[in-house]
Amino acid sequence: MGKLLTMKEVAERLRKTVPALEYQVHVKKAPPSALIGGRRLFDEDKLEAWIAEQFDKASA
Repeated sequence: MGKLLTMKEVAERLRKTVPALEYQVHVKKAPPSALIGGRRLFDEDKLEAWIAEQFDKASA
């Protein structure tokens, strides 16, 4: 497991606003995440894999 990232960190990495990322989570189009201690956190390794998967889908 990689470093755990906050919504703000992931939004910055994806060049989105936090509300836009929250919406993606709501409609199940966001990178994998989990609620831990009442906070939504993202595993950095899974985020990187998700980003690579998005590029693979776009080039298919």
